Amino acid sequence: METSIRIAAAGDAAWLLEWPSGIDPAISARAVVLADLARQLHPAVRDAVVGYCSLTVYFDPLRIDGDDLESQLRRLADDLPEVSENDGAEIDVEVCYGGEFGPDLTDVAARAGVREADVIALHARRTYRVYVVGFIPGFPYMATVDERLALPRRATPRMRVPAGSVAIAAGQTGIYPRETPGGWHLIGRTHVKPYDRSRADPFLFKPGDRVRFHPIERAQFEGMA
Repeated sequence: METSIRIAAAGDAAWLLEWPSGIDPAISARAVVLADLARQLHPAVRDAVVGYCSLTVYFDPLRIDGDDLESQLRRLADDLPEVSENDGAEIDVEVCYGGEFGPDLTDVAARAGVREADVIALHARRTYRVYVVGFIPGFPYMATVDERLALPRRATPRMRVPAGSVAIAAGQTGIYPRETPGGWHLIGRTHVKPYDRSRADPFLFKPGDRVRFHPIERAQFEGMA
């Protein structure tokens, strides 16, 4: 498949592949498939990191010629077949919304012009695609939230956001893997761990995965601790 893609050097040990798009599930699907193919090209390819509309391929310049790798990547991109947007893993996340676990739920409802119960329903009724994992290890950037919940980041970030906080900002939703500063609106909390180094694969979420949120009551949430 012919595709409009730009490839540029990102230093002497990486190639940056960019598509002319923003948050687009079709572009994300291409990037995920191309990342898998790039990792199999040569043992000198160290990693392939998926962005919203980009892919960064890291390699060992002492083990492979960079220009040759660039040519191989361009051929892969140009010949990429049609790919499905729904090939990722399906992940269910149980969330206790509001109260001390979602201190911004009331404000989000007021700014959206709906009830708190409506915010919960709007957030939980969609299936979200994981586009990027970053910021801190395991943090999944998922889109797209209902347009009524597409608020900008908080004017004043919090210095401490608890681990497991489910949050929204700029049309996306995410889960904080550990306590950290953060500027997103906190609407709930989950016991799901996006990053756990004791697991065989520490990262629960990967680009292309599909995520559903399921509201649970406080008693059920506390019983899961």
